[in-house]
Amino acid sequence: MAGPEHVAIIMDGNGRWANARSMPRAFGHKAGVEAVRRTVRAAPRFGIRHLTLYAFSSENWSRPPDEVRDLLGLLRLYINRDLSELAANGVCVRVIGGREGLQPDLLDLIERAEQRTRGNVRLNLNIAFNYGSRDEILRAAQKLVDQARQSPDCDRRLTSADITAALDTAGLPDPDLIIRTSGEMRLSNFLLWQAAYSEFVFLDCMWPDFDEAELVRALEEYGRRERRYGAVATARDAAL
Repeated sequence: MAGPEHVAIIMDGNGRWANARSMPRAFGHKAGVEAVRRTVRAAPRFGIRHLTLYAFSSENWSRPPDEVRDLLGLLRLYINRDLSELAANGVCVRVIGGREGLQPDLLDLIERAEQRTRGNVRLNLNIAFNYGSRDEILRAAQKLVDQARQSPDCDRRLTSADITAALDTAGLPDPDLIIRTSGEMRLSNFLLWQAAYSEFVFLDCMWPDFDEAELVRALEEYGRRERRYGAVATARDAAL
């Protein structure tokens, strides 16, 4: 099977990685940023054209204020430090998730990163920030309701394509492969609509330890899968 075009990653385990070293959680989050850098640099070498990283969920606001402040600070630091490299390396940055209520300087930073890299095509880096899939679907539904109210063709039945086009990920292919680190086996409100036929690989390593070797391990596991999309692939399968 050909390698995945779109890989999405739930970057889990920063806090536990830090706790195992008797360090504060912020230490783990900083190490996690280094894993992001390694992964973004490695992805194009394996034919990955779209990389979606679950950076900050809409539920993460309930974490202790100090930790939220650290996470937001790291996003600012990553964009400010790496934007020139991302732009030079052909990476197009896109931030998905709700933007209402975000601090003005953070909104400006996000918009600057998206604008500066808009024309790049080597890798589409999608950062899921203030993102929750249920919230995304709700916002998409509200968008479609608002459009219907303004449309003379408001009795037209919705299609799945309409919903897909109203999501934050409009224009992106669904993820072929979703990776989650730290040994946890759940989606945690990530890409619920888009993951309908994704393959899942759950790795025991904590996110700060994720490197090219772990990426290769996940890609090799993906290569052993047979994607059927609800159908049967062979006569033997149909007989089972």
